[in-house]
Amino acid sequence: MDVLFSALMGIVQGLAEFLPISSSGHLIVAEKLLGLLGYTQDGSSIAFYVMLHMGTLIAVMAIFWRDWVDMLLHPIKNRTLLLLFIASLPALLVKVVLGDIVDGLFTGWFLGISFLITAVFLVLIEVLGKNAKHERRKDEVDIPTAVTMGVFQGIALLPGVSRSGSTLLGGILSGLNRKTAAKFSFMMSAPAILGSFIVEGKDAVEQYGLSSLFSVESIIGLVFAAIFGYLAIRYMLKLIERISFYKFALYVAVVGVLVIIAQLTGFADFPPLSFPGSMPTV
Repeated sequence: MDVLFSALMGIVQGLAEFLPISSSGHLIVAEKLLGLLGYTQDGSSIAFYVMLHMGTLIAVMAIFWRDWVDMLLHPIKNRTLLLLFIASLPALLVKVVLGDIVDGLFTGWFLGISFLITAVFLVLIEVLGKNAKHERRKDEVDIPTAVTMGVFQGIALLPGVSRSGSTLLGGILSGLNRKTAAKFSFMMSAPAILGSFIVEGKDAVEQYGLSSLFSVESIIGLVFAAIFGYLAIRYMLKLIERISFYKFALYVAVVGVLVIIAQLTGFADFPPLSFPGSMPTV
């Protein structure tokens, strides 16, 4: 696998994981476009994508490390761990019941439509935020909110539907302010990524050996994903109250339209990523 390919895919993963534009969708597009430019990947790419997601998990753990330590030391007083578990259940249920159908969508035919769904979600975030401008928004996640955000995380299993955008919409619909919703959304990614790492990492080791997870290309991808994921989270948390989601909506809408045009004209068929579709989509 080309080293430059690894670095570029790590950057795409890190940014798109936490910006509301869909990491899974952008990885599919980026892999296709880089392939057209002559960049290739070897047979152990499943391990590569596993490590990309681990990079973004490192970013989440690094930024919220105080929260993780507190919830692990005080699981009764700090309910965040329980809430994260509850929020993970809807996506797990979708995966168990509709796993084969969701995996089939990673063939790419649904990708353009999913980007447009993300655009609609982002417009709703902005519209609902303006309509509730004078309302007092919650700054604490409760069980109903965790369930709602979890349901939206289940929707985001579709490739091209942003997990962060979807769960943020779920938080806004539940009455959370943007900052609280964004923080919980980012933390929700950790259980999903960790669970997928266990499953996909096991497959990678069985097929290609433990060394496949620690190849030069995999480590490069992990490092770039971690760095740019860290920067993306910092950006979102710092500017979340002032960010216009219309701009993100316009961007993903344009990407969605271009993907659909490419598919209809035969310019690109957008084949699936080289790992099964069980990795969390963002």
